[in-house]
Amino acid sequence: MGPLLALLITFGLMWVLLILPQQRRMKQHQAVVASLRAGDEVVTAGGVYGTITSVDEETLAVEVAPGVVLRVLRSAVSQRIAPLEEMDDDDEDDDVPADEPPADKDGF
Repeated sequence: MGPLLALLITFGLMWVLLILPQQRRMKQHQAVVASLRAGDEVVTAGGVYGTITSVDEETLAVEVAPGVVLRVLRSAVSQRIAPLEEMDDDDEDDDVPADEPPADKDGF
């Protein structure tokens, strides 16, 4: 009975530590891919940054430079890039003017 219990506990830990997080990541990726729209800035699995110009059922047209449009699979998009407005909201030093450098720890 002891070895069987140890095997079940090991399987349970493997499930919780390895399989569940991977399933969550997969669901998040599927949600991002399903919500892609024209105008979104994305990064492909190959590391190419671009802006979506048109969306089909399985493919996207991604403009990577002015006049250069790549056709990629939806699943090749690894992440959506947040617009600059959203990124600015997360800054911690909003009270420091942009033209002033941040002060050192000593205040100089």
